[in-house]
Amino acid sequence: MKKNIFISIQYLEIGGAERSLIGFLNAIDYTKYNVDLFVYKHTGEFFSLLPQNVNLLAESKRYKAVLSHIKDNIKSGYPDIALAKAIGRIRWKLFNKKNDMEGKDDCSIFDYMFSSCLPLLPAINAEKEYDLAISYLIPHRVVLKKVRAKKKIAWIHTDYSSIGINVREELPVWSAYDNIITISESVSDGFCKCFPSLKKHLFPIENILSSVTIRQQASLFRPKEIDMNPDVTRLCTIARFSYPKGIDRAVKIAYYLKEMKVRFRWYIVGYGGEESMIKSLIAEYGMEKEFILLGKHDNPYPFLKACDIYVQPSRYEGKAVTVREALILGKPVVLTNFPTAKSHFEENKDGIIVTNEEKQGAEELGCFINDIEKRDRIRTHIEMTEYSNEFEIEKLKQLI
Repeated sequence: MKKNIFISIQYLEIGGAERSLIGFLNAIDYTKYNVDLFVYKHTGEFFSLLPQNVNLLAESKRYKAVLSHIKDNIKSGYPDIALAKAIGRIRWKLFNKKNDMEGKDDCSIFDYMFSSCLPLLPAINAEKEYDLAISYLIPHRVVLKKVRAKKKIAWIHTDYSSIGINVREELPVWSAYDNIITISESVSDGFCKCFPSLKKHLFPIENILSSVTIRQQASLFRPKEIDMNPDVTRLCTIARFSYPKGIDRAVKIAYYLKEMKVRFRWYIVGYGGEESMIKSLIAEYGMEKEFILLGKHDNPYPFLKACDIYVQPSRYEGKAVTVREALILGKPVVLTNFPTAKSHFEENKDGIIVTNEEKQGAEELGCFINDIEKRDRIRTHIEMTEYSNEFEIEKLKQLI
C-alpha cells in the first residue's frame, strides 16, 4: 500500500525554502507515496511548478488570516485572530527588548503569532491519519498540534546560531518531533549551539535539485536586460531584499569595485521589504549603471546563465539553494564569509570566499574578476562535476 505523507508550508512565493520544496516534491516516487500539500496562503509564483501528482489541500481562511495584515483580519471578520496576533507581536517585542535583539535578525515572530493564534485554528484534514507529516518551514507548532500522523518531522532552513530566538519557548516544540531535518552539517552545528539536547534528533537531507530541470529552464529565453559586452564581467545575485541576504552591502562592494576601475555589471534578481532602501543606496553611491535591479522573476535561471559569476553577499545562510543552482549552470561562485559559507562548496575549486568587510571584499572580488586563469580553472572543475542530488530523496524511506 502507498504511504500517506502530509507537507505544510506558509506560501509558495519565490524563495530558497520554497524552491527547495519544489525540488523535493519533484523527486518523490508517486507510485509509493500519496502526498497532501497544505499551503496556508495560496499565493506565490511556484504554484505552477507543483507536480501534478501532489494533492493541494484547500486553503483555510483562518490560516490565511494569520499571514494577512491585522486590519484585513478585522475587515474580513476575524477580530479574534487580529487580537491574538497583536498579543503575539507584543510578546515578541518584549522578548527582543529584554534580550537585546535589536540589530539581530529574528524570524521567530511567526512562532509568537501562531502560538497566540493556535487555539483559534482548526485541525487540518482531521479525518485522516498520515504515515508521515512534514513541517517544511516555520511555524512548526501547526503540524505538531493540528495534524494527525504516526510520525512527524520538521525542517531547518537557516543558521540558528545567527538569529534571535526564544530557546525556552521553542525547545518543547522541536523536542516533540520524531526527527529534525537539517540541510547541511554547518546548519546542524548552528542548531545544536541553541539546542544541544536535540543533537540525536537531527537527520541530514540536503536541498534536492535537478540539474536537468534547471538547465532546461535556463534555456527558455535570452534576457534582453543583460549587457553582453565581452569587455564587461557580469555578476548575478538571486535573493530576497532582506537583512540576511546582504544586498545593501553588495551595493557598497560594487561601489568599491567601480573605484578600482573594474568593468562590471551586477544584476540582482529579487524583491522584498528592503527594496526602497536598496534603491536609495544605489542612488547615494551613484551605481545606477553598474548595479541593476531586475525585479521578481518566476524563472531566474536565464539571467544566471547569461552572467559570468554568481555572488552570494549574505550575512548568514542555512544552505543557499542558489549556490548549487549556479554551479549546475557552470558559474564560479563568490560568497561573503558568513558562518556557514565553507559548507556550500569546495573553496578555490567551485569559487572563492571573500571577507565581510565591504572594501576588502571588493578588492578580493576584483582580483578574482581579473584573474582569468583562475576563473577558467574553476569553471573547468565545475563543468566536470555533477551537482544534482535527487538521490537524497531515498533518505525519506528511512523516516517512514
